[in-house]
Amino acid sequence: MRPRAELHESAALFAALGDETRLRIVVRLAGGAPLSISRLAEGTTLTRQAITKHLHVLEGAQLIRGARHGREQLWELNARQFGEARRALDRIAEEWDARLLRFKQLAEESR
Repeated sequence: MRPRAELHESAALFAALGDETRLRIVVRLAGGAPLSISRLAEGTTLTRQAITKHLHVLEGAQLIRGARHGREQLWELNARQFGEARRALDRIAEEWDARLLRFKQLAEESR
């Protein structure tokens, strides 16, 4: 079983990704170049204020980072944190595989 702190970090990360609007923002940022709030709001019905709120949730989970460029704040993905998400999912998959194997063994032993 994983340490409590590691589970807490994973929960925050996946909670941030558990919102459709935030996933759309992540997809937009995955295009490569950092984007401003105005650019992220283009083509949506969301206000800049709503986008900002979602950006702060993603930033709190360390999935994105912002940097000031002149008068604008530009946002980009934090690839390292997505690597952490991938590793967390891999660990969960390994735990499930081990449990399913144990279940299979128990079922075969009871025949």
